[in-house]
Amino acid sequence: MKSYTAGANEDGVRLSRFVQSVTANFPNSLLYKSFRNKRIKVNGKRAEADYRLQKGDLIELYINDEFFPEKPAVPVRKAPKSPRLRVIYEDADIAVLYKPTHLLCHSDRTGDANLVDQFTAYLTEKSEYDPTAEKRFTPAICNRLDRGTEGLVIAAKSYAALRDMNEIIRKDLLKKEYYTITVGVPPRGRHTAWWEHHEGKNKVSIHAHENPNRKQIITEVDVLKNAGPFALCKIGLITGRTHQIRAHLAYLGAPVIGDIKYGNRKMNERCGQKTQALCAYRLSFLQIPPENTLSRLSGLVVKLPEPAILQLYESLTSPNAKG
Repeated sequence: MKSYTAGANEDGVRLSRFVQSVTANFPNSLLYKSFRNKRIKVNGKRAEADYRLQKGDLIELYINDEFFPEKPAVPVRKAPKSPRLRVIYEDADIAVLYKPTHLLCHSDRTGDANLVDQFTAYLTEKSEYDPTAEKRFTPAICNRLDRGTEGLVIAAKSYAALRDMNEIIRKDLLKKEYYTITVGVPPRGRHTAWWEHHEGKNKVSIHAHENPNRKQIITEVDVLKNAGPFALCKIGLITGRTHQIRAHLAYLGAPVIGDIKYGNRKMNERCGQKTQALCAYRLSFLQIPPENTLSRLSGLVVKLPEPAILQLYESLTSPNAKG
């Protein structure tokens, strides 16, 4: 028999989902048979699969040990070359973090430093997260940026915060704005096109017309300054798809400087730019429904102080610039 006490991150979670999260290779047929045979109890009593856990509930699982994997304590990874975590905004539920260029959002097969591990280490050091005691939740980020894009990323400290922030993003109640530097001046305004992802190439293409393999994208473009071949632009994402800004601007005839996938190779070489000049600098929360636990964020605006991309634009357009 294994017993667990529901914590804050289990509050509101279906009992069946909790059981699945703490077991391994446990067939659904056996799971529901265990419910019928009273082998799964909450607070000493039989419980139904759809019961929603409450913080403090005692969960008892009379299930064979073979379905409980041994999970050795794994220390939080902290890559030695990882840049120090920069927190722009923080409260009890979420944090808004700065992701520099070249830092991954999530771990991948390269084993390189990533933002999730940084955030987990940060919370562990503050005693806000204990990786040895937590049963099913690990700190997570809610929106991602490409490896070569810098800027603001939202991170959740709890399951409830992750669930409700994902709902905010899904319902388009979060406005994301970017700075970018383009080669050429893109047309101002709101632009609609059709986006197609090519899995094998990790690349997308943009089209004027719809077909079953394509999804609509909407990108807002405001040109703030332009000098010589460059323009400093503010971009608003109405939809948020992989490589949307970079591919859409290239389609509009003004690729992002430094973009090696969709950009102007000759201009990149002339300027010595090997990283896309793209920065997520502002997040604005719209009116969030009161039933959402993060509704207090309504009207909050988080901005990146002194984005380095503004200095990059000035250096590219100065009389002594390479280009």
